[in-house]
Amino acid sequence: MIPKEIRLIDEKGKQLGIFSFQEASQKAQERGLDLVSVTIKTSPPIYKLGDYGKLKYQKEKEFKKKKLQERHSSPKSIRLGFNEGEHDLDTKIKKLEKFLQEGKTVTIEMKLRGRQKAHFDLAKEKIDHFLQKIKIEHKIIQPLKKVPRGLITALKK
Repeated sequence: MIPKEIRLIDEKGKQLGIFSFQEASQKAQERGLDLVSVTIKTSPPIYKLGDYGKLKYQKEKEFKKKKLQERHSSPKSIRLGFNEGEHDLDTKIKKLEKFLQEGKTVTIEMKLRGRQKAHFDLAKEKIDHFLQKIKIEHKIIQPLKKVPRGLITALKK
């Protein structure tokens, strides 16, 4: 549905006033721009003169930037295996130390499957050994706790 009257804003953000839709679309054609809807919830609806492709690109760029920031700010997780070798532990410690340097919260989890659940004490020892190998100063914000599928703890610098 095309509104009869609209409030028009130019490409620089200056309000031009209230025009009929036909007048506004004519102004847009004269300037070689598009008539882009800002909001239709007001009375009269607000439209802006601008390049639709450019505005769409800007919105997508802002959305991607916001999404990237959310992904980088989320807590990090390191998963240990029950039969993990020393070299693998060293590699995971380097990654954990990098996360701690960045100021992130890191959760360390060990999933226990099948008969591994019967050896809870060995799994606890492995995680304790892993925590002792960390060279960076850290705080345990969630003590080692048994969960239905294994063990979990959380660290922060």
